[in-house]
Amino acid sequence: MELAKITIRGQITIPIEIRKKLGVKDGDKVIFVEENGRIIMENAAMIALKNAQDAFAGEAERLGLKNEQDVVDMVKEVRRERTSERDTPEIQEQSGNG
Repeated sequence: MELAKITIRGQITIPIEIRKKLGVKDGDKVIFVEENGRIIMENAAMIALKNAQDAFAGEAERLGLKNEQDVVDMVKEVRRERTSERDTPEIQEQSGNG
């Protein structure tokens, strides 16, 4: 168990052992979550990563991606499509100035 004192401005110094366990360093953000009447402090970046992973859960299977090479091939295809779109001149309407 670690102890921290709250300053007059509502700030605390997170003890080094807690920072190590959270994986946070100077400038990182933490998030406070209430669970079952307790307040839990977590590494905000790790929560964001987990949320992104959860949001993409099942997408590889849905897209038929079975291995790393499938992902590489898909990225190459998307890049080809984007390059092709960029190289295709857009048809612009001519205004009736004249």
